[in-house]
Amino acid sequence: MSYDQSSSGLPEWKTCAPYRIHERDEDFEPIYTANCHCGRVKYQLSRREPLGSKLCHCMTCQTQHGAPFQWAAIFHKTDINFTRGHDGLEWYDPSTNTLEHNLPCKVRCSHCHSPIMDEGRKMILIFPSLVQFETEDDKAKFRPRCHIFYGQRVMDIRDGLPKWSGMGGESELIEDSPAEEVHQPKVTGERSQR
Repeated sequence: MSYDQSSSGLPEWKTCAPYRIHERDEDFEPIYTANCHCGRVKYQLSRREPLGSKLCHCMTCQTQHGAPFQWAAIFHKTDINFTRGHDGLEWYDPSTNTLEHNLPCKVRCSHCHSPIMDEGRKMILIFPSLVQFETEDDKAKFRPRCHIFYGQRVMDIRDGLPKWSGMGGESELIEDSPAEEVHQPKVTGERSQR
């Protein structure tokens, strides 16, 4: 993988969000910390509540996470600050089956292979299971608000959340929960966030 050098002499990707490390005197207020399984990759988040949080049932997420679905929270690329190990990250482009930094792509620790985030063109999807929540209230801010790609599910989840056959708000709403438990989806312009 080749990258152009920035004016600082660092590879270009290290100077751009979401990989640029914030200096201590910058306007970055860490609220949460998170790390991969082995602890080689550590990062902070500066936004108290994600822009969105969802459970994704697409086959790529099922395969990549070895689970029936993926829990992901949406953040701006500038909301993250790597404090350790961003040199040890690997990228994977599932559309071309390559280890290239082509967006959108999957990002993981090169040592323990924990998924760190999905990097989109404008946003990142982080995995709340990596975040150290200090209170139940903080954890509740990350609770999933809907299911996406539920048409590809391998198991039914009867939790009263909206279930979209594809992308949230852009596909058919699959109704498998009692009507009185279904929450109305929050429209957030998710089309370009992945």
